[in-house]
Amino acid sequence: MPSVPATVKVQGTESRKMSNQSVQTVSTSSDKIKVALAVVAAIAGVVGFYYLAGQPALVRASALVAGLVIAVALLYVSTTGREFLNFAKEAVRETKKVVWPTRKEATQITAIVFAFVLVMAIFLWGTDKLLEFLLYDIILGWKK
Repeated sequence: MPSVPATVKVQGTESRKMSNQSVQTVSTSSDKIKVALAVVAAIAGVVGFYYLAGQPALVRASALVAGLVIAVALLYVSTTGREFLNFAKEAVRETKKVVWPTRKEATQITAIVFAFVLVMAIFLWGTDKLLEFLLYDIILGWKK
């Protein structure tokens, strides 16, 4: 007898294959605290940067970098933060796959857009003048 994929009733109205069900991870309260502490550390780094306005730029930048490094470290030890950092890595990897236009292609596309805008502006101006002539001069008889 052939095997049939298992199905499950979802709220009694529809059935779906078990393999299509998404798995959701529940973040624990410790993960939430770690994410909150990471946000506080990042904000503290930014506040420290502006609070040390009278200090040399190296000291100010060090405060900012220290806050951000601590924030990233706290995010990395939480499940939610680790998932976010992995998502950010994947986004950077996907961005590297994009085929960017050459300078010549970008210039040509920009010129085409400007030409289209110019043609549309002339068309709309002509349509406006034609309707103005028809409405004011011919229909209403308000000669200028």
